[in-house]
Amino acid sequence: MTKFSDLELNPKVLKAIADAGYETPTPIQAGAIPPALAGRDVLGIAQTGTGKTASFTLPMLSLLARGRARARMPRSLVLCPTRELAAQVAENFDTYSKYLKLSKALLIGGVSFKEQDTLIDKGVDVLIATPGRLLDHFERGKLILSDVKVMVVDEADRMLDMGFIPDIERIFGLTPFTRQTFFFSATMAPEIERITNTFLSNPARVEVARQATASETIAQSVAMVKSSRRDRADSEKRALLRKIIDDEGAACSNAIIFCNRKTDVDVVAKSLTKHGYDAAPIHGDLDQSQRTRTLDGFRAGDLRFLVASDVAARGLDVPAVSHVFNFDVPGHPEDYVHRIGRTGRAGRDGKAITLCNLRDEKALAAVEALIQKTIPRLDMPSDSAPPEPEPDQDSDAKPARSSRMRGKDKPAKGDTSETSQTGPKADAVKPASENPEKAKSRQNSRKTGGDARTMGMGDHLPSFIALSFDERRSD
Repeated sequence: MTKFSDLELNPKVLKAIADAGYETPTPIQAGAIPPALAGRDVLGIAQTGTGKTASFTLPMLSLLARGRARARMPRSLVLCPTRELAAQVAENFDTYSKYLKLSKALLIGGVSFKEQDTLIDKGVDVLIATPGRLLDHFERGKLILSDVKVMVVDEADRMLDMGFIPDIERIFGLTPFTRQTFFFSATMAPEIERITNTFLSNPARVEVARQATASETIAQSVAMVKSSRRDRADSEKRALLRKIIDDEGAACSNAIIFCNRKTDVDVVAKSLTKHGYDAAPIHGDLDQSQRTRTLDGFRAGDLRFLVASDVAARGLDVPAVSHVFNFDVPGHPEDYVHRIGRTGRAGRDGKAITLCNLRDEKALAAVEALIQKTIPRLDMPSDSAPPEPEPDQDSDAKPARSSRMRGKDKPAKGDTSETSQTGPKADAVKPASENPEKAKSRQNSRKTGGDARTMGMGDHLPSFIALSFDERRSD
């Protein structure tokens, strides 16, 4: 079996690896590190949670061990799709470069430009950035990319989903043609394939698992949601989520709950907190400092439930996540693989439970087609169905429509009940002339409860309308 000591890494890097407690590389690391150290471009394809970050971090540090960066001219560049992933990559560099005199800078949104400019001006060996913030610095004249020797694109398929591909292509054009490129992704969409063919030179392709497959250590299941009423569907779905969490008991030590929309992230987190669960939201609209505090609290075990949008689905490494709950079936099947990949990492067992209602069945079918397996349905006995929530149970429950809007006080069309046709006002106003036989018939009908069909205005006919034309003129 291959060991890190067999990979010809820098001795100081090997020492840092040993301090971190690692001895044996994962398959993607064993396949990617040797060609990277040999100076070749690398195209790595592996499911999430397999150690892709160390696959480029370790050889980069060995390649950069000698040399010195100049002001505003980084020697290497790592591009990440989200702030959280960029911060995680920076932590990896800190871990493995502890015995090397290498500098780094992290360029992400939500942080002062001035602080980042100060780091860049000193010169950095490793620049870790999101595409948007990197281009902001470049356009401000604060960054020169002509000295980049190693460039990494991490989670390339997520870059595609987030619309960063034009920015990535522009950044490639700003770096030297002679650079060494590491390109990592969990899936290979046609657009990703086109970019690799354009910007990578004879890359060593390392694929350690079938594309878009989930780890075998993750137990997957689906709970079918059947709502009693349309206006109660969302609150009943949240009630079902709480019941499933309760049924898991102590086995659910912590969990990430994924929602498709940011608004739903806030609603679900608020609902869980209201019902006594330790939960907090994380999504792209939150302040960066708040996102960092929430994520740090979850990693430290101070927070049990992290309710997240897909900003947290890619690349975040929280080793001991026991459960993943998909409150919504993701719209893109590939996102399902990345979501559930937050559990069952590094050989651990994990559990992923998805809530699916009628409108999500098509998306669920697409997920099953992608992973090429049928996800087992969770057995939900009828007597264990969640109770219908009270009107004020959840803050976002829809208020009942007023009786005025429902037309509660309006008589139904054709209604001839006594309240609608024979009230006091009806008896008070009688036509001026009336056939005695018809009047007698009408009175009998009222006494016996019969259905007397009303014609025209019925008993509501004002008396002046019954007057003849001559009588009205004389008045």
